[in-house]
This record gives sequence, C-alpha cells and structure tokens, in this order.
Amino acid sequence: MLGDAWLWVAAEWTPPTYAGFYARDGFDTPTTVALLVAALVKAAFLWLILRAPAPGPLDRREKALRRLLYLAVVYTLVLWFPIGLLPDEVDVAFQLALWTAIDVLFLLVIRWRSRMLRAAAGAMFAVELAGMANELLDELDLLELGSGGIVGLGLMLGGVAATIITVVGQWRDGRWSRGTLTAGWLSVGVYALVIPLNILFDRISGDSLVMPVVMDAVNLVSTVWIAATARELPTENRLADLLPARQRVIRVAVAAVAVLPVIAQIHPEQAAHLAYTGWSMDCYDRPSFGDLKPAERDAAFLCRARSTAGGVPPMFPDSLSDQGVLAYGRALCRAKDRDEQEAILTRAGSARSAWGADPWDLVYVCPEIVGATHPDLLRSTTETKEANAAYIAEANAQCRDPWPRTKGVVQATANYFLFVDGDPGYLVHDPEDETADGAMEQAMDELYDDSTLIGVAGSTALIGHVEDVVDLCLTVKAFRTAPPLRTAGWDQVNEVSIVSRSGRLTVPEMDDGEVGAGAPMPNLAIEGKGRYRLRVYVRVADAGEEHLVVVFPGASRKKLRLKP
Repeated sequence: MLGDAWLWVAAEWTPPTYAGFYARDGFDTPTTVALLVAALVKAAFLWLILRAPAPGPLDRREKALRRLLYLAVVYTLVLWFPIGLLPDEVDVAFQLALWTAIDVLFLLVIRWRSRMLRAAAGAMFAVELAGMANELLDELDLLELGSGGIVGLGLMLGGVAATIITVVGQWRDGRWSRGTLTAGWLSVGVYALVIPLNILFDRISGDSLVMPVVMDAVNLVSTVWIAATARELPTENRLADLLPARQRVIRVAVAAVAVLPVIAQIHPEQAAHLAYTGWSMDCYDRPSFGDLKPAERDAAFLCRARSTAGGVPPMFPDSLSDQGVLAYGRALCRAKDRDEQEAILTRAGSARSAWGADPWDLVYVCPEIVGATHPDLLRSTTETKEANAAYIAEANAQCRDPWPRTKGVVQATANYFLFVDGDPGYLVHDPEDETADGAMEQAMDELYDDSTLIGVAGSTALIGHVEDVVDLCLTVKAFRTAPPLRTAGWDQVNEVSIVSRSGRLTVPEMDDGEVGAGAPMPNLAIEGKGRYRLRVYVRVADAGEEHLVVVFPGASRKKLRLKP
C-alpha cells in the first residue's frame, strides 16, 4: 500500500533509500513476495526476542552475561547501523571484544558437568575468536593469522563448532527450555546453509534479491537463540516446555524456512541454472579432448560455446540453459552441411548463426562423429606433440644437403615451415641486436622492390621464395673464406652484405609454433661481431623449392646478382 520503499523498511529494517539502491526500477514479483513473507517471519522472531526476562535471582557473572547477550541482540537489531558508519575496523574490534567477554562468561556460567566438555568449549571459543581476530588484522592491513580459502573456512567452521558445543552445554546444564535449545540447533542449521551459499552466492542468487531477503530473515534465528539464552538464565523456576501441538507447529515452520529457500532456487529446465559463462574461471584453459575425462567433456563444450574471447559474441545466448546448449551442440554434430548448422543456430537464438560450428568445438559432445573425419582432434596433448614431432622429423628427412662434399665450419639442413596463408619468406638475422627495431619492415620493402629475393636492413635479411609454398628445404653453411660459386643447377644465386652486432647470425627455429626451421640452426657468425657476406642459392625441382644459404666474412657492401 505504501510502496516498495516502505515494504523494504518493514521487511529489512533498513532505511528506505536502500530499496532504491538495490532495485532502482522497483521490485519484481518474486522479490515482493519474499519481502512480504520475510516481514511476517521477522515480526514473529522479534516477538520472541522481546519477551520479558524470566524472573529469578542471578549472581554477578550471570547478570554480566545477560547484559552482554542483550547487547549482542541490540547490536544485531539496531546498533549495526550507526556502528556501520564508522571505519570497518571499529565494528570488527567491537564484536571481538563483545564475544570475547561472552565466551569467557559462557565457560564460567554454564554448568558443563564435564571438565573435558568445558575444555573442548574453551578450544572452540578460541578458534571462533581467532577468526574474528584474523578479520580485524585484515581490516588493519596487518599480517593475518593465515591466508587462503582453507584457513578462512577452517575459522568459520570453528565458529559453527563453538555454537554446537554451547548448545550441548546448555542441554547438560538443564536450566534452558527445549524451545531455546531448538533455536540453538536451528542457528547451527542456518550456519550449515549460509556457508555453502556464501561460497556459491553469486551463482545461486544471480541478479535476484530473493535469496538475500530470505537469508536475512533466516539469520535472525541465532538472535532469537541469544535472546532466549539471556532470558532463561535464572536457575529457579525453569520454564515449562512447549505443548506437543505447538512443538509440531514450530517444527513444520522451521522445516519450511530451511527447505523452501533451497527449493525456490531449483528452476525448470527451460530456465536452468547456468554453470558456465564467457567469464567463468574454469574456461580460461582449453584442454585437448584426449586430456579430459568423459564427465569433463560437456563442461569443455559449454565453455567454448559461451566464450566471448576476442570480443566475439557467444555461440549461444546466455538465456539458454546448459542442457539446451548441449542438446543443440549434438544437433549441430548431425547437421549435413553448413546451411543446416546455420538453421539450427538461428533456432537457438545465436548471434552468429552464419558462422556455423567448427569440429574442434563439437568434438567434445560427439567424438564418435567428429573423430571419424578428424581423428587428430581426439588426441591428447602428449599425442599431439608426438604426432607433430613425427611430422617434423619426416619433413626434415626429405631434405638433403646440396653440397655434401663441401663442409662448412657449422651447417644444418632442415625443412623450413612457412605460414599457410602465405609468408614473404624467412629471416637470417642477429636475434640479439637491440638496434634492429624497424629492420624487418625495411627488409620487406626492399624485398618487394627488388627481384633478387633478398631484402637487407642492417643485421636483418629477409629471403623470399619463388613459388607459393608452405615449406621449403633449407641448408645453411658458414665458411671462414668465400666458397666457390658453383651456380650450375640453381635458378637464382644472389649475394648481399649483412652485419652482426652481437656476434650472432642465425635462422629462426620452430618453437611450439607453426613457423620456423624444423631442426636447431647454428650461429653462422663464426668470426664474431662484424660484417659478413650472405649468398643465397634458390631452385625449384619436382620435390619442391630448395634454398642454400652460405655465410662468410667479407667487408664488401655490394649486392651481387650472380645468376641469372
């Protein structure tokens, strides 16, 4: 009747401005229902909290404990707001001091009837207070007691154990009613519900306020228990237990409060929870199919289908459930052509339906179909490396030294792999020359402006190829003096000047990539720093294109066309 802002105040007991902060456009229907129910539940809890203390004499320790427990209740209901306006470390320090005093008085006031139980309670209280002290150290930017999720979870579980053992002590003491003990056990149940929800909070609640509203109401159970503990401290005139009928009503209400929030988060399949998005941490790695267990392959496909890497839209919209994505993925596997894939993606609401789907993505959901035409996609990382090594070794074995009787000081023969899309050539360069910035562009410009297939700029030489090839056989040799020309049998022979500023000249090798020499290349600057002559022999035969690179010391800076 009064609007969303006052509904928020009635249910959450916070200023109306908070409502505009959490829901600028107003509350949706589920949130409105949750707030109405929470308002009624919290009103009932507040009635239990505000019940008058039980009459009876109290000693000095019991009076102090009752006052501190009521202070904890007041903090939960009211004081949290003004204290929240102060620095965070003030709030944490206040709670640490308050609960240190309460825990000490618990040890002194509760009749544990067992030294072992009292000692266990002291240990659990110490763990609980250590967790609060660790939080204070964190707020003060000091050295914490421990870092990482394991330590934090352990300290949190210590707090749960402290609550459990306190309720056990109250039961053995005998002065507290069954209702109070029930509230204590329920507060333990709330902890058991809150801990996993805190860990998975973002995934479960999403953009809805329903879960925070429900958890705020449920968390008030522990305040009911604290207030009841303070109210029933007198040892005389122990309160009578509830009637059986009222006990059954309370049990049903407790079960509903505990179970219904969880049930409310179970969505129908058409609006199923999304386990993976384009920003999921689990999706940064892209494992090979052969490295995954069968149970992990669906998750790998979901990561790829929802990926937004490179700024491209995902294959499927985020509104589609995980099971829906998997079903469409298997349908894409059975598509006969690209047009049918486009129709399937359009039906799924894809923003890039015209792209279709690639086999290296689909292999995770239908390996039996993709593997029939692309068996290499079924390999593990180790198998892929072994296959690549075997392929490179076979390519290297097909290349022969064109000057087998003329041995260089250093030499090597290997297959040189170029870019599949077309590569201008390969480099002979000084990889440690710090002044070579821009040399590659200059060498490329010279390569295209000249017909010698060689572009040189300082310590960088770019050698082109005659045909449109993806690899060629390359032999490199270094000599101390100029070798004979021997131009017979070669299509082109050219010679240029190149400098080594660091004492190195070499050819790039293939290193976990697709481009480079398939075998280790030697240092061709055998005389160290200085100027060298670079002679390149090129020919095209039935077996493919073949290059011979000869390097030897020489001061001349002339570019020589030796053949043709």
